[in-house]
Amino acid sequence: MPENTTKSRSDKIASTIEERSRRRSERVVLRVPVELSAMMLHGKRINIEAHSLVVNAHGGLLEVGIEMVRGQRIRLNNLKTEIAASGLVLRVEASEQGRFSVAFEFESPAPHFWPISFPPTDWSSPGATD
Repeated sequence: MPENTTKSRSDKIASTIEERSRRRSERVVLRVPVELSAMMLHGKRINIEAHSLVVNAHGGLLEVGIEMVRGQRIRLNNLKTEIAASGLVLRVEASEQGRFSVAFEFESPAPHFWPISFPPTDWSSPGATD
């Protein structure tokens, strides 16, 4: 049987996660619905629902249904907690079925944005905000 040379979705996510070898805080696999707001290149503001794939105190990886661009400013609203935070798109990769994996960082650490009861110890670093 021929070997499948295309990467599976989980392989793509794993390689995306592993690309950045330096981490400021530990990553946690967590699926959380968020509302993403951003100004698109054509000047129109969008508000779409997305969800997290992997999170940390400094940002995360989202799956979204629209292509974003590196350097684009975003505003996220956690639909479970109603906490909002601003961030910046770091990387965008096409994923399956017309969706995109969007790596982003918060403008400042936001460990309380994600609903985690027992966050990793490095999430409570100095300078972290709610």
